[in-house]
Amino acid sequence: MSPPPDYPDTARARRLVRGGTTLRLVLLGSLLGSLLGACAVYHPLPIAHTPDLRPRLQDLDAANIDLSRPLTAAQVGMLALLNDPDLRALRGAHELARAQLRQGSLLPNPTANITWEALLGGDGTGPAWAVSLTEDINALVTYRARVRAARSQADQVDADQLWQQWQVAQQARLLAVDLYWGAQALALSERERGIVASEIQAVQRAVQAGNLDYTALSPLLATQATLEQSLVSLQTAQLTAWQGLDALLGLEGDVRFELAPLAPAAAPADVERLIASLPQRRPDLVALQLGYRSADEGVRAAVLGQFPKFSLGPIWEQDTTNIRSGGPTASFDLPIFDRNQGQIAIARATRLQLHEQYQARLDAAVGQVRGLLALEQRTVDDVQQSQAASHTAEQLSRTAQEAYRRGNIDQRSLVEFQTAALERALATTTLQRTLAETRVSLAVDLGIGLPLTTLPDFAASKGS
Repeated sequence: MSPPPDYPDTARARRLVRGGTTLRLVLLGSLLGSLLGACAVYHPLPIAHTPDLRPRLQDLDAANIDLSRPLTAAQVGMLALLNDPDLRALRGAHELARAQLRQGSLLPNPTANITWEALLGGDGTGPAWAVSLTEDINALVTYRARVRAARSQADQVDADQLWQQWQVAQQARLLAVDLYWGAQALALSERERGIVASEIQAVQRAVQAGNLDYTALSPLLATQATLEQSLVSLQTAQLTAWQGLDALLGLEGDVRFELAPLAPAAAPADVERLIASLPQRRPDLVALQLGYRSADEGVRAAVLGQFPKFSLGPIWEQDTTNIRSGGPTASFDLPIFDRNQGQIAIARATRLQLHEQYQARLDAAVGQVRGLLALEQRTVDDVQQSQAASHTAEQLSRTAQEAYRRGNIDQRSLVEFQTAALERALATTTLQRTLAETRVSLAVDLGIGLPLTTLPDFAASKGS
């Protein structure tokens, strides 16, 4: 059989078909490659089985702090900020919040529906098929509210973390204050114990010589026992404070270093302005406002979501008689039972809860600041009075030492003057420690020295 006259054209058409098929395969392969290239790839993240504590102070991340010199309270706080293990763990919460923001900012994928029906009998000429592509319209309606809510939540996490970092730094400063003044109290108590021990030895020699009765030892031994108990309490408190500070700095529990003399600054003169600006400056209050804003946007999204779920898109189809058609397709829920009233109620209750939490935190913050201001003023007066009494007792002790050298008083009287002076000095040290702790706590609650924390620029949502 001879080929038909149009054989060359048929061959050319076949080549074109094969070429078109090859092109479609190439395009399909490129599309699949692009989709696969955009996919995430699993990478393991093994956990450690050994502690990551530093054995020396010099092993810490110290920025520009000179670790060879005695450390101030501010430097100790900075070291805690840079090295605290719990703060390092906050990085995961930050990454999670940003990932949730990214997820909340994504639009839903369009939905593709494909149906194919084989011709099993009848007058048809071929199979029937239909292709549709639809998009969830409700997701577009609530998109802005959902993105704002997710952004506020992410900003809330960052503000909360800033407040936690600030608290860790100030906790380290408080421990440094406790350790410094605790060391001063220990030194005074050991001096007092040494004086009482010397007096006990002198009385024992007098008793052995027959110049005193054993009853003279009784009050001295009782005083010695009280001093020993006080020393044990002070040493235990020092050990606990050192262990707490080492933990904040990421050090092993037996690391010790020298602390510089500590003198926390007094409350600033413009304290009323600082109190009034607490809602704009303190990260915990800013975080609660951001949480409230996120909940408010949640209410807005829930209200918008009460309309029936609605999907819209084009559809193409062919029936078994090879008749093709196309047009729009829509699907929607009938709001007979669920009109999103449950989600609206939950969103409003969440917003109310955060509203009340913020108000309670603000009230507590202002009340705490005013209480610390009153305590600081009272402690300042007590320190001044105690210093005056301690100075007088020290002068009397020196006078008694001179009188003892001249033989005008006995050793027992000298010891009483000396121990009285040391007790006064110890009481002054305790008050100075309380004053330093109060001022550090006041700096924490007033947010003095904190980085500037502000709300995002977009306008706060109105209540629904």
